[in-house]
Amino acid sequence: MIDLRLALRSLVRAPAVTAIAVLSLALGLGANAAIFSLFEQMLLRPLPVAEPDRLINLLAPGPKPGMQSTTVSGDIDTVLSHPMFRDLEASAAVGGEGPLVGLAGHRRFGANLAYRGSTASATGLFVSGGYFSLLGLQPAAGRLITPDDDLAPGDGPVVVLSHAAWRDDFGADEGVLGERLLVNGQPLTIVGVAPRGFQGTTLGSEPEVFVPLRMYPTLVRAWDDPLDERIAYWLYTFGRLAPGADLEQAQAALNAVYRPIIRDIELPAQEGLSESGLQRFAEKELALEPGARGQSVLHSDVETPLSMLLAVTALVMLIAAANLANLLLVRASDRATEMAIRLSIGAKRLQIAAQLVVESMLLAVAGCIAGVVVAWGTLRMVGRILPTSSGLEIAFETSPTLWGLLAGLVGLVGLVGLVPALHGLRGGLVGALRGVAGQTSGSRSALRLRAAMVTLQIALSVALLASAGLFIRSLHNISRVDLGLAVEHLATFGVSPEQNGLEPEQSSALFRRLETELATIPGVEGVVASRVPMVANSNWGNNVVVEGYPRDPDVDSHSNFNQVGPGFFDIMGMTLLAGRDFTASDDLEAPKVAVVNETFARKFGLGRDAVGRRMGRGGGNAAELDLEIVGLVADSAYSEVKDEVPPLFFLPYRQEEGIGSLYFYVRSGLTPEALLDPIRATVARVAPDLPVEDLRTMEIQVAENVYLDRLLGLLSTAFAIVATLLAIIGLYGVLAYSVLQRRREIGLRMALGADAARVRGLVLGQVTRLLVVGAGIGLLGALALGRLAESLLFGLAGQDPVTLGAALAVLTTVALAAGLLPARRASRIDPMRALRDE
Repeated sequence: MIDLRLALRSLVRAPAVTAIAVLSLALGLGANAAIFSLFEQMLLRPLPVAEPDRLINLLAPGPKPGMQSTTVSGDIDTVLSHPMFRDLEASAAVGGEGPLVGLAGHRRFGANLAYRGSTASATGLFVSGGYFSLLGLQPAAGRLITPDDDLAPGDGPVVVLSHAAWRDDFGADEGVLGERLLVNGQPLTIVGVAPRGFQGTTLGSEPEVFVPLRMYPTLVRAWDDPLDERIAYWLYTFGRLAPGADLEQAQAALNAVYRPIIRDIELPAQEGLSESGLQRFAEKELALEPGARGQSVLHSDVETPLSMLLAVTALVMLIAAANLANLLLVRASDRATEMAIRLSIGAKRLQIAAQLVVESMLLAVAGCIAGVVVAWGTLRMVGRILPTSSGLEIAFETSPTLWGLLAGLVGLVGLVGLVPALHGLRGGLVGALRGVAGQTSGSRSALRLRAAMVTLQIALSVALLASAGLFIRSLHNISRVDLGLAVEHLATFGVSPEQNGLEPEQSSALFRRLETELATIPGVEGVVASRVPMVANSNWGNNVVVEGYPRDPDVDSHSNFNQVGPGFFDIMGMTLLAGRDFTASDDLEAPKVAVVNETFARKFGLGRDAVGRRMGRGGGNAAELDLEIVGLVADSAYSEVKDEVPPLFFLPYRQEEGIGSLYFYVRSGLTPEALLDPIRATVARVAPDLPVEDLRTMEIQVAENVYLDRLLGLLSTAFAIVATLLAIIGLYGVLAYSVLQRRREIGLRMALGADAARVRGLVLGQVTRLLVVGAGIGLLGALALGRLAESLLFGLAGQDPVTLGAALAVLTTVALAAGLLPARRASRIDPMRALRDE
């Protein structure tokens, strides 16, 4: 305790040094804690279930001719048909003596919820009967879904609430058990509540309700027979290994069931595939991967960006540690006399070294406490950048791993305290007394060490400034992308009346009434709708046949498509190059028409003469050319801002029966934010039971489309600025102390005739030497970071010379600015006073 009290008094006596040290550590530790917490939540943390390490995910790569549908749970290689899932679930590989305890299927869906007169748009999850038991979960109230709820289509009209929905929307009232909840217009009985902390098995998708899988055709009307159709691929599947079984055994056992079904049942039913396509289909096999983290495309999407940010924050921490070492070295030099006197009166060197380490540990603990606040603020900022549609809830959550990281960093900082301890104890009492005259024993070696620390800080700052510059320039390139759309003064939202149980005719009537009523809002200049939301990470596609284009099975005839309302291209600001826009008369009674974009015309050999040609949906010789192309529109963004424009054709949604959901776009001369409340009120008046989905401005929707780029640009820039400031503080400290140590030398030079300019050049020359060495090392680090960031950049190479030059220019400018004050102070030294003091 004596060491602790002395350390506290020592730190209090030097408030400036203590404050700068704690701030440096807070920024370094806080940045690392925030990004590691983010990294852990999104990439490392296993599902909160029993024995997650025994979970495995099923992959089904290979050709999948037929209907395909994916969600954030995974890409097309990760979905199975429902009949295939049931075949595997019932096989000898699962249960009994098989290597798998069980299999479970799940699928996200959009849910309109209605309860006691209130409605909400939510996310639901269809789950097979063994889903919860396979995860080893127990209900927070009531019961969970069981195999008895999942026996036949339409059976099991029950629903389980997520714990968060039960708490937030139902007041954690157990009295709701047994009551009816309308889900997509169907009354389901609330039978239970999922356990606290369980948010499904997909990162980025947090369902409010869980429904038996057999209820799919009742609640979702997208396909006619999704449960019985073997060429409808839409279901995600995972399993649990039996005790003692491994991944290879389970894969072999499942393929012993899967491959005969592919060969004997599904292969003979395939139509329109070439010989090579049939061969690839016949060779399909299941693959397994560890499933402890669940199933999500976000795992691969965010791995590289978060790894990049983790590397950046590690560099910031190194700079902060180097800065602390410099501060402690300067302070140890100032305390050389104190240490020497303590040695002369009997103190042990080990005791004094321990005292210095305790001081640095106290600084580290204070910096860690402040760093937690910095981490909390950083993650709050991240949470604001993440799109609401991502389903991600990011918070500063502690965990044993995070505390272990912080403890390790605090220990590292404590070791930094050994550096000044070792240097400060080299000299004896005589050397310390000489230090009063500016000749401290060991001062030259200490100065060299501080210069090396500053050189390291400069090198790391160059690398961080260069990486920040790359992301800023990449984001600038994204902002200059010509979307081909006029997103200003445009608000958007979606409605899904089919999810309320409305028939197609009722949905069509509702859409038309909404178009009419929305147009009456003061200031509105136009209203239009589309089935696929624009620039919202959503896309639909199909094979097509086009007049004059070959119908060979091996020829790529795929195109994206959208179904839109009258006047769509005009209201969305898209340029019509030839032909006409859709009109209100393009309905079920009129001839079928289409409008194609430039990429579609190029791909299918139509050129500028697309108008008047014929096309059809579907592939193979049986598809009809039943659509007349009546317009050619300029290319525009479809799903992603950064993606190349795909081939795309548009159809009038009024010529399609059974459309149950649409996204509306409302253009106004007013600010789009002013439209949000009137839009909500109009929908509530027209359809009181219909929730409004994703109501926002189009500018926000576009910004959320590139949220990862914005996140990287903002955080890397913030960390680079912090690192540069820390490096400049370190540089200033070295120069200021160097001037103090060289007062006698500088005074002697001036007495011999050196003028102020020469003295300033002496100090700035030291800055230049540190800059040259540090910048040279930093450029190598910048090239390495650029190579790591290459896949994240848009329209830019990772070794961009302009960015590297800008980083060097910025650091050179601020470094020379940091050297001006010590240089000026050196040039104003009084030679006579300096020599007299000596």
